[in-house]
Amino acid sequence: MKVLPNGDVLFENVKALYPRLDKCYRFDSIENKTVPAQPTEDGAAYEISFEMEKSVCAELHKHALKIYTESAAADTKRKWKTEPMYMPYKSNEEGNYVGKAKLKGAYSGDVTRPPLQKDAERKDVPEGFQLTTGSTVNVWGKLFAYNTGAVSGVALRLKGVQVIELAERDAVDDPFSATSGFSASNAPAADTSDPFGLPPVPTSTPSIDDSLDDAIPF
Repeated sequence: MKVLPNGDVLFENVKALYPRLDKCYRFDSIENKTVPAQPTEDGAAYEISFEMEKSVCAELHKHALKIYTESAAADTKRKWKTEPMYMPYKSNEEGNYVGKAKLKGAYSGDVTRPPLQKDAERKDVPEGFQLTTGSTVNVWGKLFAYNTGAVSGVALRLKGVQVIELAERDAVDDPFSATSGFSASNAPAADTSDPFGLPPVPTSTPSIDDSLDDAIPF
């Protein structure tokens, strides 16, 4: 883990896990799964988890504690717990160390700019690009401490991801067997016209704390 001059952190050559970066997603308690969401919906966010070495996690833990301690000392209005209740990492069932970075779809109603996504040569990835689990990436973010009174901890706000090696998407098994009938090669061409005649939705990029306009560290 690198601590950049502006205080941001960079995790290099880590393994991407369950990235959701092409659009905002949220957890739907009724469907009991994560679903696409509009940026202003409650819980909507871009996020990525990443597997890292134990030594890297130890550096993350040490730096996160430093940030938590400094934030607690600077806050004269609230009482902070001695130790943070939550940290931006955990160990999984396999005993690996997994970090998590997240960026809310909106702050105070203002839609955020999506996290940057770059290829190995620092070029922008295509629109709609979906990063796959198992890919080797660099993750750029900013650690910050929080204290709501009931809970406190340190989280990692996602700023960008650089894809070093893209893993192949896992094939999804299905129960079907081949039979005679419809062939996809004979399917009619898709009608790409818009039947609704709706104007395009404008995209706003309001400024927020810890703006994504910082220099790209990749």
